[in-house]
Amino acid sequence: MAMSRLNNTIDKLIELVNALVALFKDKFFYVGLLFLIGGIQLNFFSQTYLHNYMNEGKTLPVLSDLILDNLPYWDIDYLYDLFSLVSVIVFGSYVIHKREYKKVPYFLLLCGVFHLVRGVFIVLTPFGNPPMFDGTQGMFNGFSKYELGVYPSGHTGIAYMYFILAKDKYYRAVLLFSVLMIIASLFLSRGHYSIDILSGIFFAFAIKAYADKYLFNWMYKSNDNLI
Repeated sequence: MAMSRLNNTIDKLIELVNALVALFKDKFFYVGLLFLIGGIQLNFFSQTYLHNYMNEGKTLPVLSDLILDNLPYWDIDYLYDLFSLVSVIVFGSYVIHKREYKKVPYFLLLCGVFHLVRGVFIVLTPFGNPPMFDGTQGMFNGFSKYELGVYPSGHTGIAYMYFILAKDKYYRAVLLFSVLMIIASLFLSRGHYSIDILSGIFFAFAIKAYADKYLFNWMYKSNDNLI
C-alpha cells in the first residue's frame, strides 16, 4: 500500500513537471505572463502617480457612500489581504488538482487584463480613500507601497475572477466564501467605496465574457472544448 502511494505521488510529480515543461514551450504562456506583469506594474505606476500628485499639495475628493455611511467601522483590513492570498492558493490548487495546465496562459491573460484596466481607471477619475481608512496594517500592507486608487477594487475583482474561472463546485464554494469575506472586510474597514467593490465584480465578469468570446479562440484554435 505504501509503495503504491509512493508510485502514485511520483507519477503526479512527473505529470506536473511535464505540464510545466509544456507551458514553458507555449508562446501564449509568455503572452499571458507579460500581460499579468504589465498590469501589476501599471497599478504600481498609477499609485505612485497619485502619491506624487498628492505630494504636490493637491487633494483627491472623498465621497459619501450610502452603504458605508450606515455600517459600523471595524479595523479588520488585514482580512481582505488574507483572503486574497487564500483565493490565490485555492485557485492554484484547483489548477493542479483538476489538471487545468493548458488553460494557465488564458488565466494569466485574464488576470493581466483586469490589472491593466484597473491601472487605467484608478487614475482616469481618481478618488481619495473612504473616510476612516487608515491603511492596511500587518504583514501585507495592501501588497503595494502606496494604498491609493480605489475604482475598481482589485481585491474583489481578481478574487471573483478566480471564482468564475473555476469549474469544480467545491473549489467554487471556497472561492465564493473568500470573495464574500473580502467584500465584507472591505466594507467594514472602509477599504473601498461601494461602487469600487461592486464594479470589481462587473469588470471581472465583463472581461471574462469578452475573452471567452474572442480571446479564447485566438489562443486555443484547435481546443474549443477546453472552456
